[in-house]
Amino acid sequence: MPWMETSARAQRRQFVQAYASGAWSMTELCERHGISRPTGYKWVTRWQAAGDAGLDEQARTAAHCPHRMPATVAAHLVAARRTYGWGASKLLALLRRRYPTLAWPTRSTVNALLDREGLLHKQRRRRGTTHPGAAPLQTTAPNQVWPIDFKGQFKTRDGAWCFPLTVTDHFSRALLLCEALASTRTTEVQPALRRLFEAVGVPDAIRTDNGVPFASTGLHGLTPLNRWWMQLGIVHQRIRPGRPQANGTHERMHRELKREACVPAAATRAAQQARFAAFQQRYNEERPHAALADQTPATRWTPSPRAYPPQVTPPDYPAHFVMRRIRSGGTLKYRGRIVFVSEALEGDHVGLDAVGDGLWDLVYYRTVLGRFDERTGRITPG
Repeated sequence: MPWMETSARAQRRQFVQAYASGAWSMTELCERHGISRPTGYKWVTRWQAAGDAGLDEQARTAAHCPHRMPATVAAHLVAARRTYGWGASKLLALLRRRYPTLAWPTRSTVNALLDREGLLHKQRRRRGTTHPGAAPLQTTAPNQVWPIDFKGQFKTRDGAWCFPLTVTDHFSRALLLCEALASTRTTEVQPALRRLFEAVGVPDAIRTDNGVPFASTGLHGLTPLNRWWMQLGIVHQRIRPGRPQANGTHERMHRELKREACVPAAATRAAQQARFAAFQQRYNEERPHAALADQTPATRWTPSPRAYPPQVTPPDYPAHFVMRRIRSGGTLKYRGRIVFVSEALEGDHVGLDAVGDGLWDLVYYRTVLGRFDERTGRITPG
């Protein structure tokens, strides 16, 4: 005799028909079928309401979910992600400002949406590192420190080189300058910075790496560019070599700049500059920053109260200083001895401040460049 095949629906029909016959009590039937009495009453109720159709399993998905994301909200999120490429937190901060009347989901819900749309790029979690070099950069107001650097050079589609010079304000995260230069020469960098200084004033300090044209391997890393900054009363902060994380906020901006405005490159340098201008506007006025409580840099930055001077003021050293002029070739003469200082200071005056027997601090404006020993004629970097 072949095996009898049965289905769950057939067993439920047998159960409810037996109950309807009145020959069996609910308790007896439930014990016989190995189910609980609430389950038995559930199937009887469904059968009485819908017949055999009520004996099928029902979908477990809720018919209505009050927390389900509206299609309009999802469309705004997907469109913003495709436009900016930002993460969930920044997208929510931006869209809440644009559409304050809409109800926005949580960050995890947004990530789930982006994942379903194929727009979520998961990255490996990196182990945190500490920086053993320079002290952490801390600012309490705009224009205290401006990080400056070049974003890696690349060629536009016409074959011309593009060297993006970037300047940010550390406190507000504002991108103050993003200019496509043809090289890293001082003759190109200084006019770009002069235009910026004339427009928004000068900062208290500038923070750079140790590459050209910001620094050299000579005394105090002197170059014509940082000489000019010292003349303007700007302190030059240099991070330790090989430690770009000391300018972490600036490097983070460079990552966004590369993704949004440099890949792929524009047809010409002029077209690339137009991209940079659009990125600067978006970065300053639209992109929320977590360090600013999801506000934009434009809400935190103000021009510097220190105006760019019409002309450089010569150094004014105290009366007890011994002044010496840096001669052709970058040398000074002291008691018949010729001492090399730096070609970057040629034509300027430095001050010698006695600090011991035959020992002098070599000062340029307010910066101590090194310690001069008149007995050996050598200068030890400060």
